[in-house]
Amino acid sequence: MKMIQCVSPRSGGSLSVFGLDPEKHPVEIKGRIGVVPQETNLDPDFTCEGNLATYARYFDIPKDDAKKRVDELLSFVQLNEKRNVAIEKLSGGMKRRLILARALVNRPELLILDEPTIGLDPQARHLVWEKLRLLQAQGNTIVLTTHYLDEAARLCDRLVIMDGGKIHLEGAPADLVRQHAGTEIVEVEKTEKVIACLKGNDIQYEEAGDMVLVATESAQDLARTLFEQCQPKKILARPATLEDVFLKLTGRRLRD
Repeated sequence: MKMIQCVSPRSGGSLSVFGLDPEKHPVEIKGRIGVVPQETNLDPDFTCEGNLATYARYFDIPKDDAKKRVDELLSFVQLNEKRNVAIEKLSGGMKRRLILARALVNRPELLILDEPTIGLDPQARHLVWEKLRLLQAQGNTIVLTTHYLDEAARLCDRLVIMDGGKIHLEGAPADLVRQHAGTEIVEVEKTEKVIACLKGNDIQYEEAGDMVLVATESAQDLARTLFEQCQPKKILARPATLEDVFLKLTGRRLRD
């Protein structure tokens, strides 16, 4: 991400942004991208409006045009009523929305977001998702990194699953789930009786803590069979998700 933003040197291979080499054309590339960093780096000396207006100067946007753009963006991220409020008075969700607005000041051709909803409550996350979907609908190109796999499933047309700096999978979210985790998952309490029952029926399973996971095309039918034959205390049928794919590929061992 930092190499695309022209703030870190290329560590290897080749990289082209808008057909340009980031090492040779950093100024031109930076003028055509918008960045939402993981950290909150708003200027505490300015209000919401002041942060956006000051940022507009970096792109030599004429004063009248900048004022209009700031008004548009404050409205877009629903911070109009906070335009004259100091940054320290904003909630975490408001700060993330203001950072998104700041990234859009120069009408970027490419929007880069690094963990855009980290630390936000559900309401704030959904509002940010709504704004990102609106940007997608308007034809904006977005590159997003996230550890929230439900976020990736909601927002991404195409995604890459990485672990240890290596690409494991690439494709559309729904396709990856279907190909690597099946359609549905049955979670059942892990007991000796359940394990014996699964083995006796030649059913493949994966152990996950105190539960056993079974991928299937018909969760309700399998859950009924397991309930009747294995008599578990806990059983759950649910759709397969990207999280199932990720854990299947990378394992369930806790990482430092």
